[in-house]
Order: sequence, then C-alpha cells, then structure tokens
Amino acid sequence: MTLVGTSLVLWRSLDGTPERFVVDGRRYRVTDNPTPLEFDTALITHLDAVPTGWRLQGTDEAGESLMFDIGRFGDDRDWQVLRTYR
Repeated sequence: MTLVGTSLVLWRSLDGTPERFVVDGRRYRVTDNPTPLEFDTALITHLDAVPTGWRLQGTDEAGESLMFDIGRFGDDRDWQVLRTYR
C-alpha cells in the first residue's frame, strides 16, 4: 500500500498530538505514541513555511496497522502522507 502524496484529514488533541485521521477513504486511530519528524530547515527559503510532521502508527477499523510519516507544508488543513510502512 503506497499512499505517498495523498492528502489526509487529521484530528489532534488539545496539545496538538495526532489522535485519528482519514486517508484514502479509510479511518485510522493512532495506536502508539506519535514521534515528531525533524526536517532540514537549511533547505527552506521561507521561515514561515517550516514543515510540521509526525511518525505514527494508525490502525483501521479492520485491525490492520500501518506506520505513517505525515507532514504539513502550509495551511493547518494541508496534511499529506510522506511515507507508509507495514
């Protein structure tokens, strides 16, 4: 399953930690402790465009779990899948 570049809808807790998301029509619950991703800010020309990202495990309603790297590169609603792992 490769979803790289696919947009997703993300719900977060009050402290900003991912809790659940929908990608490619499938609903996932975050079933681990998400880890913030670090991006190389030396390559960014506009400091107001520093990306935000997380590595997390998502489990769908059928019980299938995948690891996701997700990132946001602009608007808070513009989240995308960067990579998936089985």
